Amino acid sequence: MAERSAELFLAPGGGAADAAPVDATGAVIDQWALDEVVRFTSDLIRIDTTNRGGGDGNERPAAEYVAAHLADAGIEPVILESAPGRANVVARIPGADPAAGALLVHGHLDVVPAEAADWTVPPFSGEIRDGVVWGRGAIDMKNMDAMVLATVRAWARSGRRPARDIVLAFTADEEDSAAYGSDFLVGQHPGLFEGCTEGISESGAYTFHDGDSLRIYPVAAGERGTAWLKLTATGRAGHGSKVNHDNAVSHLAAAVARIGAHRWPVRLTPTVRAALAELAALYGVPADLGDTDGPDGADSADGVDALLDRLGAAAALVRPTVRNSANPTMFQAGYKVNVIPGSATAYVDGRVLPGGEDEFTTTMDRLTGPEVAWQYHHREVALQAPVDSPTYAAMREALEHFDPAAHVVPYCMSGGSDAKQFSRLGITGYGFSPLKLPPGFDYQTLFHGVDERVPVEALHFGVRVLDRFLRGAGATGAVSGEEASG
Repeated sequence: MAERSAELFLAPGGGAADAAPVDATGAVIDQWALDEVVRFTSDLIRIDTTNRGGGDGNERPAAEYVAAHLADAGIEPVILESAPGRANVVARIPGADPAAGALLVHGHLDVVPAEAADWTVPPFSGEIRDGVVWGRGAIDMKNMDAMVLATVRAWARSGRRPARDIVLAFTADEEDSAAYGSDFLVGQHPGLFEGCTEGISESGAYTFHDGDSLRIYPVAAGERGTAWLKLTATGRAGHGSKVNHDNAVSHLAAAVARIGAHRWPVRLTPTVRAALAELAALYGVPADLGDTDGPDGADSADGVDALLDRLGAAAALVRPTVRNSANPTMFQAGYKVNVIPGSATAYVDGRVLPGGEDEFTTTMDRLTGPEVAWQYHHREVALQAPVDSPTYAAMREALEHFDPAAHVVPYCMSGGSDAKQFSRLGITGYGFSPLKLPPGFDYQTLFHGVDERVPVEALHFGVRVLDRFLRGAGATGAVSGEEASG
């Protein structure tokens, strides 16, 4: 259990004793919160929650850490295990406006493996060096878990409440299939998310630099769907010295080569179209994207690719999401060099745009051909979220409040998050994990990369932005910070 400071926190029944002062802007992020977010990030990194896939993971120690710090602030958490060690934490913070839909704030506790020999610092040290917190999870996404913890604890000290109910979910298994995490919660405990209409999580609201002066903050308002495929070819087994025109390895290799070489047509979803329009305006270049698809249902590849070429480094925010994709990643065949096997297997990482499922299916049927069968190894839906909603506007306002030079734009994530599972409950998901990063800090390469790290000042910015956003949260009829005080 975390060290308790009862005189500063909400009692379980509500109310606050000796509440911390609130400044004229209604902000409640104090020095204590700024110190806590750094300590929580470092502590969580030191808890090794490596997810190796296939059920090999243990989030329980991190879940207990989070639950203890929530309980210490008078927030009542529940720990839910889907299997031994695979633990999730859920808690609800009542809002001032019971008529407003609840907002889900979710972050995963697991991390991908890290090879210590490749790192400058031990990946599970949580070392703080030169104003930077180092370690696996510093970006993906124990930083966000820590920011949420520090923010809600600051509310407790000041006696503040958000405008709408906030449901917190700290999940297991996001880095694999989510079977032990959000999928389990949605399937077995949907009542915990009653009233949630929208949610926020990782991979958005970070600083993207194009030069020293232009600061872009992409907020995720969509995700491509997951379409991991298993390809299987069968043929006639035989001796490697004999002519064999029914060779499973040859059949599969040809199909994999066709998939790898295929160029998918451009398909602009509403989120991506909005991103291109806003970036074009920011760069002062024309963007006549049209309102209709081409004759075959595709948008103009030449026009879109030409526009991307004029957007400089910012094109990287959009380029992966103007098309479906399918990348061969694994090939398994044979057991001896002079034996032709009777079967061969390959795996493909497919990603599908919203509305692109039928095209993906028919294209894979054609590329694999009659000699190779394919099936979904793992499949999740594509997502879209409106960029004209009060919630998106509130996210934009919070970022611009703390960075007046911010250029906030929507974007579609090329990968995915737990928002896919929570969408089954009718929850619209956004990627909003705010960080103000210095020039030269390559956020994207640190996801699952070596020397993952996050600046202390970025964490401080994050809790300030989260506090401002979450206490208003874009709810219809949301009350101001002063009106939401307890």
